[in-house]
Amino acid sequence: MSKMLNVRELFPEGQLRFIAGPCAVESEEQIDAAASFLSSRGVKILRGGAYKPRTSPESFQGLAEKGLKILRKAADQYNMLVVTEVMDEENLELVGEYTDIFQIGSRNCQNFSLLRAVGKLDRPVLIKRGFGNTVEEFYQASRYISKEGNDQIIMVERGIRTFEDSTRFTLDISAVPVLKEKVKYPVLVDPSHPAGKREYVPSLTYAAVGAGADGIMIEVHPEPERAMSDARQQVDFKTFEKIYGQAMKIREAMS
Repeated sequence: MSKMLNVRELFPEGQLRFIAGPCAVESEEQIDAAASFLSSRGVKILRGGAYKPRTSPESFQGLAEKGLKILRKAADQYNMLVVTEVMDEENLELVGEYTDIFQIGSRNCQNFSLLRAVGKLDRPVLIKRGFGNTVEEFYQASRYISKEGNDQIIMVERGIRTFEDSTRFTLDISAVPVLKEKVKYPVLVDPSHPAGKREYVPSLTYAAVGAGADGIMIEVHPEPERAMSDARQQVDFKTFEKIYGQAMKIREAMS
């Protein structure tokens, strides 16, 4: 890139933008189908995991560089940007060859050496709240990035672990207005991870829009039932289309 992307141009105040795509990159056909559909609906940022940190080491761990290449090819073809997770400093340079936006996942929210490393690079950073972090701890994590000179940060609330077990995580809706009061960065919500089940994703999305989120980061798969990771929480194209339309109506009614 000739210059760093401006995250406020990607997520303008008072408007709603989506980041969407499958949990994990599984094949070229899967990503091409997702990118083709999403771009036709106005989505400009394609998500997908090439490296998949999983609770069990026996679970699908991603396609690594092959997955990065698949993401980049599809994004270029459909005029989209790529956001994908960087797991550690060792693969920072490699991921940087393919992504437009570095993602720091929930597990790495307080990996301070990694935060400092991405803070030194000319690339926007999307950071997800750690599932055991307070809003203040999440905010302080972002400061590790900005103190190194990179203030192109996107903050994502994605649910926290509480005593409640009826959903995968508890979506902290109150984090949206609190963060928007504390930071100048876009504040997004990921409804997929706290939902854990696709039937809850629409309601959590609408609640996030109502709380004032600048954007939604959602998992969308051509065939969710066949997904190799997080199959239960990913939505299909038809469901995404409904969510997208309703969310835009809510945001319009709020303006």
